[in-house]
Amino acid sequence: MKNPKLIFLALMTFACSALGMTYAVQEWKSGIIWPEPEVIDPGDATTPPSDAIVLFDGTNLDAWQGGERWEIKDGYAIAQGGGIVTKDSFGDIQLHLEWASPEKVTGEGQGRGNSGVYLMGQYELQILDSYENETYFDGQAGAIYKQTPPMVNACRPPGEWQTYDILWTAPRFNEDGSLKSPAAITVLQNGVVIQNNFELQGGTFWHRPPTYTKHAETGPISLQFHGNPVRFRNIWVRDMKPIVGEKPDEKPEQSTGE
Repeated sequence: MKNPKLIFLALMTFACSALGMTYAVQEWKSGIIWPEPEVIDPGDATTPPSDAIVLFDGTNLDAWQGGERWEIKDGYAIAQGGGIVTKDSFGDIQLHLEWASPEKVTGEGQGRGNSGVYLMGQYELQILDSYENETYFDGQAGAIYKQTPPMVNACRPPGEWQTYDILWTAPRFNEDGSLKSPAAITVLQNGVVIQNNFELQGGTFWHRPPTYTKHAETGPISLQFHGNPVRFRNIWVRDMKPIVGEKPDEKPEQSTGE
């Protein structure tokens, strides 16, 4: 069925043209004065954007506390001896990392290729070999641990490299410690959206329900060692800072004095 509104507009246009009438539509402008967006090099599949903070480029783990415990080999880091924590703290971020579970499969469920990415030290995005590996759904790869499963299982076979691209919005708290706005996360695994702006219910704990406790506006990124030699490479992070424009105050019309 044709759109009546479009038919009406077409008839009005024809009528105005037939009568020799002219009309104009004024362009709407917000009035906001925007600063020019910074020009960056977006990088490619092997190089990070030019404004990224590189956390691991295959050569050293100097950006991490505890990094000396992990083995670096052939451009990747192997989890062992405990987790690692970034020396810097972050708020709203874009985080990219690549990981691979062991090619030789041992164990099952949570004992197979287990690790995790912790945002601000307490909100976990699960890493697990979830290729033909049964476990509880809110604990498989791509889950926000014990809060929600991924929308789909996008895992590649054991030993193959997987990518996580994470958009993280930190929680905000009021002065009295109450929650102002929850944390939110979007995740792409291997280019597929598996979490879409999911709002977290609080910290991710294995032994109690999620709750929020007021903390600093920024926090570290952690990579978990859960007893499995999960490998990592190409880790970088970008601060997400929205552009802020200014809208000039409306000035009153000046009298001409006449």
